[in-house]
Amino acid sequence: MNTVRVRDIEIGAGIPKICVPIVGITKEDIVDEAKTFDSIPVDVVEWRADWFEGVFDMEQVLDVLKELREALGNTPLLMTFRTSKEGGEKTIEDAVYTELNIRAAQSGYVDLVDVEVFAGDKIVKEIIEGAHAAGVKVVASNHDFFKTPDKDEIIRRLRKMQESGADIPKIAVMPQNKKDVLTLLAATEEMVSEYADRPIITMSMAGTGVISRLCGEVFGSALTFGSAKKASAPGQMGVNDLNTVLTLLHNAL
Repeated sequence: MNTVRVRDIEIGAGIPKICVPIVGITKEDIVDEAKTFDSIPVDVVEWRADWFEGVFDMEQVLDVLKELREALGNTPLLMTFRTSKEGGEKTIEDAVYTELNIRAAQSGYVDLVDVEVFAGDKIVKEIIEGAHAAGVKVVASNHDFFKTPDKDEIIRRLRKMQESGADIPKIAVMPQNKKDVLTLLAATEEMVSEYADRPIITMSMAGTGVISRLCGEVFGSALTFGSAKKASAPGQMGVNDLNTVLTLLHNAL
């Protein structure tokens, strides 16, 4: 299994890394929150650009990214535009989505970008190639806020992401019952033990699935999301509690 190094963080080694999302609407809210992160346990920061009121003005986006980079110092920054069809705040045209991700990668301010693997093979290929040309890593993602696919389908989607050339495959699913959480964990273990040659991120959402955000080191998920202020998805724990549990589990293994 290869790890992915982003600045001083090695994703895929040791304790699952903690990613904290920023979901501010205004530039001031976004940057002000980033300035508080030196007091919490955070390995990666995700800027959810789909929440930003000026996201369709590229100059405003670059301005925010510049100030985020200054506020975060050496902490890795992941930029994500989560589309409305996968639980995000806004719809976006394909060409705009592609340009947003590639220009962010070329800016020198971000370390990773997120591309939804079902955005279309041409779009995914273009973004991955553009990001890699700029020295930026890519998280390929899929989010199902309604159900948990069966184990084989979860693995199929993760393998599709890996085969696309993305650096880190990611899937988040919604459990309807406790067995769905076990399905997600079984798919994670099988993907890691039989197919993955790079780190993966998996999670079962909402309160029912919260255990999946804690036990990544056991089953193979390399990064988990915790909230500093506002959660970006159902079931995210506060970052300090998350760090405590991850550390306790790590020390017991």
